[in-house]
Amino acid sequence: MQTRVPQRGSLTFRDRICARLSCALWAGIATALAPMLRPYLDRRIRRGKEIAARVCERRGIATHVRPEGPLLWLHAVSVGETLSILPLIAALHHDRPDLHFLVTTATTTSASLLARRMAELPTGIRVIHQFMPLDVPAWMRRFVRTWHPDGAILTESELWPNMIAACGQEDVPVILVNARMSDRSYAMWRRLPCLVGAMLRAIAWVCARSVEDARRLQALGRSDIALLGDLKDAVPASRSDIDPALLKRQIGNRPVWIAASTHPGEEEIVLQAAALAREQVTDLLTIIVPRHPERGAALMPLAGPQTPRRALGQVPTARDDIWICDTLGEMGLFYALHCPVLMGNSLLPALQGGGHNPMEPARLGNAIASGPAIANFRQAFAMLGDAVTYVTDAHELARWVVDMLSDEDRMHAAIAASSTAATSDTQVARRVAAGILKVVYR
Repeated sequence: MQTRVPQRGSLTFRDRICARLSCALWAGIATALAPMLRPYLDRRIRRGKEIAARVCERRGIATHVRPEGPLLWLHAVSVGETLSILPLIAALHHDRPDLHFLVTTATTTSASLLARRMAELPTGIRVIHQFMPLDVPAWMRRFVRTWHPDGAILTESELWPNMIAACGQEDVPVILVNARMSDRSYAMWRRLPCLVGAMLRAIAWVCARSVEDARRLQALGRSDIALLGDLKDAVPASRSDIDPALLKRQIGNRPVWIAASTHPGEEEIVLQAAALAREQVTDLLTIIVPRHPERGAALMPLAGPQTPRRALGQVPTARDDIWICDTLGEMGLFYALHCPVLMGNSLLPALQGGGHNPMEPARLGNAIASGPAIANFRQAFAMLGDAVTYVTDAHELARWVVDMLSDEDRMHAAIAASSTAATSDTQVARRVAAGILKVVYR
């Protein structure tokens, strides 16, 4: 059932003037910076962050032809958002089989993941991928005019003033689904109230992932907000071409734990914890899965030059204590090990923090630990409650790993607690799809 956050009062004349000036200022600054963005993109190509043959897409130049017929544009900035829109695309296709889908992402990792996971969608779904243009007025106008979608669907916190303005100029309704407002984003936008308020009011329909996010969006200027659930609760476990039994044979009967979706700076803590834990669990294998697989090579100086890397087809021997699993889209494979799992992006709140979604490892039957920084997934961690153990440093992490692996009953109890607390809302994508179609094709 759909619920809504109550509406606020109307805007004053001063508010409207402030909003117009803020949007104009943003557009002016972006236009002035545009010449400097070309060398910026060149640097990203050299670093492997952009694909040279497709970098023109970042300037709004299409590398595909718009298909005939109805077209919906969905934007997902990175991996998590990309996964969350796949059930939504399937639900939209179920209700409107004639639809074509244009999906934009901002990272090469998410583009690769999309290409892999498309095979899991129902047959007949037609998807074109493009990289999202940078938020320069001329580039965004070119993109929107080229594709002229029936509707633009943004996910989570992707609010770009010039993109929203370009859609408005072409009468393309903008929709924000699974809307979230993290602590950091909320603090930033509160310093730009006129700009964010203008964007939120220009959006045709806003669907928040939680009551907390809805309240923050309301405080920033959006009056009418729907609450239909979190799209990430509908994401199925990631699949792999590898049989989990083969992975278990590669590991052997050794005790194992996983540091999942780690970020820069966290691996040092994980490696320290691994060394401490091995003092009591001598044959322990630590699997490190970096959030961005391309960082696998950069971890070698930390883990040791002989450390096996899964991206290179290497498997651990009995002598290896660490295994860097720097492959894409295989988290479900590792979670099938049913072992202790640390959720990354949570140990260094001063650097980034915010955590990652613990629901997938919990649903697949693993003991869960996290650092204290969980602001991006506060609701998910709250749902898991006491099933999650929180650690603050390498010593606490090592103690938790040892406790889990040295006490079979305790491990089974932790797995049962996380599996029981984790929920999967398989119908949320259908509810959100119905709302989108009602707005776009009413």
